[in-house]
Amino acid sequence: MSKYYIGLSVTYHDPALAIIDAQGQVLFAEATERYLQNKRALNGVADPLLYIPELLERYCPDPCTFVIALNWRKRRPVYENMLAALGCLNAPGLLKTGIKRLCSPLRNEQLHHMIASQRNCITGGGLNLVRVIREYYPQCNIEFADYHHHLTHAATACFSSPFTESACAVIDSFGEKGSMAFYHFKAQKLSCLYESKGTGSIGFYYMKITELCGFDWLKGEEWKVMGLAPYGQLNLELYQLLKTTISVEGFICRHPPKDLFTHLADLERFRRARQDPVECAADLAYTGQYFFAELMTALLQHLQQQTASKNLTLAGGCALNSAFNGQIKRRTDFEQVFIPAAPADDGTALGAAWLALQDDQADVVIHHAQPLSPYLGSRIDDAAIARLLRHNRVLDIQHLPDGLCTVTAKLLAQGKLIGWIQGRAEFGPRSLGNRSILADPRSVATKDAINQNIKFRESFRPFAPSVLHEYAADFFVDYHESPYMDKTLLFKDSMREQVAAVCHIDGTGRLQTVKRAWNPRFYQLIEAFYQQTQIPMLLNTSFNVMGKPMVHTLEDVVSVFLTTGLDALVINDYLIAKPSA
Repeated sequence: MSKYYIGLSVTYHDPALAIIDAQGQVLFAEATERYLQNKRALNGVADPLLYIPELLERYCPDPCTFVIALNWRKRRPVYENMLAALGCLNAPGLLKTGIKRLCSPLRNEQLHHMIASQRNCITGGGLNLVRVIREYYPQCNIEFADYHHHLTHAATACFSSPFTESACAVIDSFGEKGSMAFYHFKAQKLSCLYESKGTGSIGFYYMKITELCGFDWLKGEEWKVMGLAPYGQLNLELYQLLKTTISVEGFICRHPPKDLFTHLADLERFRRARQDPVECAADLAYTGQYFFAELMTALLQHLQQQTASKNLTLAGGCALNSAFNGQIKRRTDFEQVFIPAAPADDGTALGAAWLALQDDQADVVIHHAQPLSPYLGSRIDDAAIARLLRHNRVLDIQHLPDGLCTVTAKLLAQGKLIGWIQGRAEFGPRSLGNRSILADPRSVATKDAINQNIKFRESFRPFAPSVLHEYAADFFVDYHESPYMDKTLLFKDSMREQVAAVCHIDGTGRLQTVKRAWNPRFYQLIEAFYQQTQIPMLLNTSFNVMGKPMVHTLEDVVSVFLTTGLDALVINDYLIAKPSA
């Protein structure tokens, strides 16, 4: 009989579920958006009722006890309870007038909606899971745990890293008390050095930049700011305006209590006064990213000085800023930087489960000599593939268990755009070779073809180079490993034209390091492409269309294949082509 720890990210955005065993081994981890096929699963539950029975049957054999761990404290902060008592955290409450505006770049109704949504998700956390366990496993015990939000971020980062000691920074939009927390990780313990309080938030600052650029942070479009930034330039007037809205000193992050709203109005006027909205948005993105990097550098350098550690683990929504992540070693005194595969709130499901295990069994060592595998999600069932084979009357399907990589590499070298599905799905927001769209990185025209005919998104959005580790230093300046596509590095001048489809306008690329031990088949495919082209990398982007999560079921996969410009599809050992191909 076994004990299982189920971590739930019950954040109102990016909910997720993770399962670990009593030794700390990760059995399953996946964001709910994949199952629901609803981007970010806003106000969704982490444990969809119809999803849970199958997960428990597959990953929790012979259970005796389940521990359900949440990534937020059920006991809510005083300020939040006061807002609830004032009636601000319901639908009519969002319309209330006469409420003093909080000192934040975001408007009160935006903040109150976030708090109310968060509160509702915490209240209902685990409700479906308990119902299913009671029905399917009536003899099992159920225990509960809940943890400080930023601590679950830190646990995810530190316990999935290869470090036994590190400084840890958690920087996002908000937590129970504030937007940041800093820790020293040593001997399997997380010691909190500082936890911020109040509304000061680099996450809120970046959300405001996203809004000013004309994008929607509720949809997670901060990615667009990073993609657009290299097309702009530093605007000193804007830079000075941004500096009036937020400041960092030591670990303290503040929005100035006086004149903040005047300065925010000045930013709006700056945007409206520009005749070319596209050029203005690009300059906003560039300058906003430039100042973001300054703020983050100041915080991380102070953390390094306080801990004297040479290792950094970074988590929270701001850790998704790959453009800055690639600069950390150059800007600070940290020598090694680790960012988990899921640094945002979906990843905290795993942190909550590990913390519950650690509270239960203090002697269990949770350590990974290598970065934790990100391939922790769902598989596409063989039964689904069998149904496709049985009922297909249109697609050309070949079974190629031996020569699959060689044949696919040849198609890629011919310029074909390939959907690539293998094994278990990635945990986290990035495709790492198991739910990917792949292409030849050599021609710049490939980038436009994918943006226009497959992703249906803006032309300035870049694509990632997945590169064999052994050759990566030949392509990148100051190369260091990026296992989860978490860092943007500078291409060497001599290599940029050779891989024009994955080289952004500023000469950078958000790379994925590929090692044989981490993903043997994806490595084999890139190696086969290298043998044919002398280029040891592929263009890699997530298998989805803009506004949708990565594909989850075979039906999702085939739907995207048939309604986009993909030329061929690989699922496990099968190569699938359209009739016209």
